[in-house]
Amino acid sequence: MNHPQTGSLREAVFAYAYEQYGHRPDTPFSGMPGSAVLRHPENKKWYAVFLTVPREKLGLPGDGKAEILNLKADPVMMGSLLLEPGILPAYHMQKASWVSVLLDGTADLQQICFLLDVSFSLTAARARKSREKPSIGPRDWLVPANPRYYDVEAAFRESDTILWKQSSHIRPGDTVYLYVAAPISAVRYKCRAVEVDIPYRYSDDNVRMQKAMKIQLLHTFREGELTFETLKTYGVNTVRGPRGIPNSLLQEMKRLSGEENL
Repeated sequence: MNHPQTGSLREAVFAYAYEQYGHRPDTPFSGMPGSAVLRHPENKKWYAVFLTVPREKLGLPGDGKAEILNLKADPVMMGSLLLEPGILPAYHMQKASWVSVLLDGTADLQQICFLLDVSFSLTAARARKSREKPSIGPRDWLVPANPRYYDVEAAFRESDTILWKQSSHIRPGDTVYLYVAAPISAVRYKCRAVEVDIPYRYSDDNVRMQKAMKIQLLHTFREGELTFETLKTYGVNTVRGPRGIPNSLLQEMKRLSGEENL
């Protein structure tokens, strides 16, 4: 895969922010060339911070500097995010709730825009959050399923609509692709979220749930179609929590599931 140059990737993120939210970057750090921020006009909070930082300060090998994008992240997703290529513990921000994304092409633009939307939502004024979320539109998610804890295959044999642990930021209408962990190690099910934020308290040694969502089965992929080895060729090296999907992989998933108008 050809990675975009740093400058073009930075400009692509600026263009996405303007198209999606009507926001242009400003430059509050006069002594830091190349720095910029995207902020909410209402509460002035930053939701994206562009910086150029010495590589050694990021724990990266080599000399010189790296361009990064700081974004606020859902703490629930933090563990899995930090395993993704190009995503690092936040530089100069609170590491429990922010990440730094390398703008060298290591992280996919689709993933960066997904994280930008999450950061935008998390930093929005409380009164506006519910109004802003629908403008983002339906999302596509890759969500792990562990067959040791729950037999999802048996559940779908009984009904095409099942309860699933609520994943942060998933809304009705979003598409959920279930990746079934070892020994299957493949994406097996394409579903649609039909209801979310259902109160549901459950806890055992392996799973804790406070909310659930209903997902409806749309398609079952054949064995061997979307294995973990296949996912890695599209840049997905881990599926440890809900995550966005690189556009090239998403198009292949849609093709295999027979979705039209790709």
